[in-house]
Amino acid sequence: MSTDGKVIRFPVAEKQESLTNSDLKASVLDIGEKRQDMISRERRSVRRTILTEFIGVHLVVPGAGLQKCSLHDISASGVSFDLDKKLGNFSTNEQVVMRVYLNHKTYFSFVVQVRSARHFEDEGVYRHGASVVPGTINEKAIQHFIQFIESVSAHLKTDRGDVLVSGVDQL
Repeated sequence: MSTDGKVIRFPVAEKQESLTNSDLKASVLDIGEKRQDMISRERRSVRRTILTEFIGVHLVVPGAGLQKCSLHDISASGVSFDLDKKLGNFSTNEQVVMRVYLNHKTYFSFVVQVRSARHFEDEGVYRHGASVVPGTINEKAIQHFIQFIESVSAHLKTDRGDVLVSGVDQL
């Protein structure tokens, strides 16, 4: 059976009649090192921050107008975003104006150039990879925004409605 290197084999203690259970010593396999090795081999050369459902982002879809999309991740080299399958997908090298909404009415725009589009049937979306177009509106602002997102994402928490009394100890 071929596993193509995708299965971690755990050692199995062989049953020996002369040994009791207390004599058998199981070996523990640290997968942390294996995981770090896999991460270091990741094809991306820059750190990315996963943003699904984190920030309100919209873009103009030809024939459909301003549409909400999900910003999937963001890095110094660009963004990836999901667009609902029913809206179609953008073509490679197509330039798209994106809007990042800071509240319901206030936004800033920036321009990206689509580098790839893949269909994810199980999610019902087209995931696009895009890079920020140099020399366009808010190029510098989006780079600062990316740095901000990368900085705070390491300490983000999910509000589960469990805070009943405010206080410094509950930060």
